[in-house]
Amino acid sequence: MTQLIEDYALIGDLQTAALVGRNGSVDWLCLPRFDSAACFAALLGDEENGHWRVAPAGADNCTRREYRRNTLVLESVWETRSGTVKVTDFMPQRDEAPDLVRIVEGISGTVPMRSTLRLRFDYGNIVPWMRRTDGHRVAVAGPDAVWLRSEPEERVKTWGQHFSTCSSFEVSEGEKVAFVLTWHPSHEPQPEFIDPHEALRHSIDDWEEWVGRCQYEGPYREAVVRSLITLKALIYAPTGGIVAAPTTSLPEEIGGVRNWDYRYCWLRDSTLTLGALVTAGYLDEAAAWRDWLLRAVAGDPADLQIMYGLSGERRLPESELPWLSGYEGSAPVRIGNDAVKQLQLDVYGEVIDSLHLARSAGLMAKPHAWSLQLSLLGFLESTWRQPDEGLWEVRGPRRHFVHSKVMAWVAADRAVRTLEEDPTLHGDAARWRAMRDEVHREVCEKGYDPERNTFTQSYGSTELDAATLLIPRVGFLPPDDPRVIGTVDAVRAELAHDGLIRRYSADGTSVDGLPGDEGAFLVCSFWLVDALRLTGRGKESQELFERLLALRNDVGLLAEEYDPVSGQQLGNFPQAFSHIGLVGSALALEADGTAG
Repeated sequence: MTQLIEDYALIGDLQTAALVGRNGSVDWLCLPRFDSAACFAALLGDEENGHWRVAPAGADNCTRREYRRNTLVLESVWETRSGTVKVTDFMPQRDEAPDLVRIVEGISGTVPMRSTLRLRFDYGNIVPWMRRTDGHRVAVAGPDAVWLRSEPEERVKTWGQHFSTCSSFEVSEGEKVAFVLTWHPSHEPQPEFIDPHEALRHSIDDWEEWVGRCQYEGPYREAVVRSLITLKALIYAPTGGIVAAPTTSLPEEIGGVRNWDYRYCWLRDSTLTLGALVTAGYLDEAAAWRDWLLRAVAGDPADLQIMYGLSGERRLPESELPWLSGYEGSAPVRIGNDAVKQLQLDVYGEVIDSLHLARSAGLMAKPHAWSLQLSLLGFLESTWRQPDEGLWEVRGPRRHFVHSKVMAWVAADRAVRTLEEDPTLHGDAARWRAMRDEVHREVCEKGYDPERNTFTQSYGSTELDAATLLIPRVGFLPPDDPRVIGTVDAVRAELAHDGLIRRYSADGTSVDGLPGDEGAFLVCSFWLVDALRLTGRGKESQELFERLLALRNDVGLLAEEYDPVSGQQLGNFPQAFSHIGLVGSALALEADGTAG
């Protein structure tokens, strides 16, 4: 039976991540990186596409589960007729090879356990050759090799069945049995095996030390810490890049075609991510993200992309995997993302805004960062008047999106501010002020509907866009401007779905060139939290924020969207943008005294 999206929990080692269901099954894991081919892909197909379940024999979902406090170590407990058992799942930060560790511990009585491992490389398409060697089992196919071992080995009976590796054993109170799954390139020697129990201790210590650096002590600390841990887990440690989500093709509509690969790094997230990390006290992670950003966008400003690979790769070709049926039949399953080719003018503003924020936060300046901004701004001066695909990556015709123009204003504004704040830098502030004023005039003239008192999605359109909620946040207009208040009210009235906010008008989905519908976009609802707070409606802002907190699953995770009708999460999971929105709203509510 298909697990709901919110039935999954995340574990990871800061280079890749796995999703573990309430039933004890790991249904998604890409090795060795977030963007590698999955060896467990049941999430997007069925069990034959790869999974690894460890649970009491004959049991269904666990009785309860939680992360060990301040860590990414997952503990799932089953209470059965014969006793109680706990399974601890985690991925230790790797020194060499990636490991997935599952430790079974008897809590009371005696519980018969079952492990079923179906390795399927290349997104569930390839059945590997499994053999026994040196008392362990190793699966090999093409470039991939995976070792499975158990400790103590003599306690576990293991056999092959239907192209799977099955194990059975019993645990009584105080007893432990550990499994370790280790990947390495098949042409390289077997990696050194880790001690699973020592690895658990180190993992707990690593996470507790990291959480100890969090500077937020407000009333929403538990939610903020869990979201920060989730964001940390989505950082590709070797480069500092942050993936939007560790999954691909989880649908925005069950049974629909809005299924995209989010295992890449989007520039649109950069300013909000930096702000959240800096304000929470994580300057090392903020600096690493800033440095990734500088490396990724280096080069001809005309070639700036909206997203890049984990190491700054530019080619992310999109293709479909026909052997996977999709989550609950939501096909096609896609890898790669053709939106990488789109023109989205807002990213220039987001990059320049991010670098201004990094400088203001006291991150050590990079000598080439200012020259890069000058290059980007010079290109934007000649292109900001063009239509583009906009923030939401529409696959319909290009338009003059209001948000894109507002972010062009941000680019010029932040360049002017940077010169004012640092007289050692050189640039044509007068020209940028003129550009800033021209963009402002045009947006207020062509992107504003005076009859409805609201900014619209694009010039000449009657449709609305949740991205206009960011207008006061970026400083385009002050929060008390009647046009800002009118926009907040209009978005709230017309884009709300049971109080949560869609990205754009429900009857305007033709703008994206795709059939079907989608749920409420969670980060847009957090933007409404911020807009309500800024426009003086603190109580309503806090109430909406706390409602959004209640949408998290039992271990504090959020997907990209939420369906108020079914009460289920939708889209790729967990979604960095949703958790960035949560952290940003919580910190802002605390800063102005609205929280509590």
